[in-house]
Amino acid sequence: MSNSSNTQTVSPPVVLVDRWLAPVQRFVHVEASSGIVLLTCTAVALGLANSPAAAWFASLWKTAVSVSVGGFTIAGDLGHLVVNDGLMTIFFFVVGLEIKRHMVHGELRDPRKALLPMFAALGGVVMPAAIYLALQWGEPGQRGWAVPMATDIAFVVGFLALFGSRVPFGLKILLLSLAIVDDLVAVLIIAFVFTETIAWSWLALAGVAFGLIYVFQRIGVRSIGVYAWVGIFIWFAFLQSGVHPTVAGVMLGLLTPARAWLGEAGSPLQRLEDGLHPWVAFGIMPLFALANAGVLLEASALAEPVAMAVAVSLAIGKPVGILLLCLLAVRSGVTSLPDGVTWPMLAGGACLAGIGFTMALFLNSLAFPGAAFADAASAGKIGTLAGSMVSAVIGAIVLSSALKR
Repeated sequence: MSNSSNTQTVSPPVVLVDRWLAPVQRFVHVEASSGIVLLTCTAVALGLANSPAAAWFASLWKTAVSVSVGGFTIAGDLGHLVVNDGLMTIFFFVVGLEIKRHMVHGELRDPRKALLPMFAALGGVVMPAAIYLALQWGEPGQRGWAVPMATDIAFVVGFLALFGSRVPFGLKILLLSLAIVDDLVAVLIIAFVFTETIAWSWLALAGVAFGLIYVFQRIGVRSIGVYAWVGIFIWFAFLQSGVHPTVAGVMLGLLTPARAWLGEAGSPLQRLEDGLHPWVAFGIMPLFALANAGVLLEASALAEPVAMAVAVSLAIGKPVGILLLCLLAVRSGVTSLPDGVTWPMLAGGACLAGIGFTMALFLNSLAFPGAAFADAASAGKIGTLAGSMVSAVIGAIVLSSALKR
């Protein structure tokens, strides 16, 4: 008589590193799918902006919006107040959560492993800005030097997904960490470069609210609703202070506890990131693309100096800067390439890092605000689209060749 009924299947123990990598794998999966949605919304925005419905589509995002609470009124339009100032703050809040997770559990936790993505990000930030300034120095478009500095990880991961499991996980982690550092640099630029006047009284009130959040955490307040209301006040205070409210989103993300509270399975950071990331990836980012990617395409548009400067900085400056600094870091012995990653693979990934869509368009809107810079803003969008497209094509070709080899 068989005793198979008494046999019990023993599940393998959950290794600590697997628990740390699980959020990364979920993140990569969501970003890969999000890239397709983002691309679709970009195509829709471009199609409408170049169709008979162009006037209606442009006026839609200029629809007046206002909110009054007590004696305070916030007024603006749908595109800027709701999407760029409001919903993008949630996007940056998730960015802050991702930065915090990488600093606590990810590649940025180990100083030696963090060196390579930091070197890569430094090269990918400095070289595009330097090329842009060289092409636009002394011109009105000089204000846009920060536009080609950031990497859109959703599109990058989406293109990596086309190659399936052939792409080493180390390359995905490297590019993800690079994009995280890029985002951090972009936030600092938003805070210190694109803030012209500061109402210090409002900023002080925001500081008091941040202190209140810290006190709530120390005394064990666990209600997400309480933190959400304080966060809304901080957003409003930043909006009134003159500092872009998206900076508040990142700071709130960095303040979120990365350790589980007593008696709870997951940390607040993990639960918030898991809960918000799909909404950001499939809702906020596509809506941002619809509101910001619609630009009139003309044969001579790419010849505009600002458009050419952005496109060249993304397609050439980004990969050259990343590869040069990575080569310097590896050859000097301070760090090494991830396991299974070769230099040709890194070259393909560096080219894909020139896809700067979401953050580049956002920085473009800050660098060229209002009607006075409308032409430069339009040229910056065209340069971003062209540079990102060239980066995607070249990166895919180079990476495909490297993986075959």
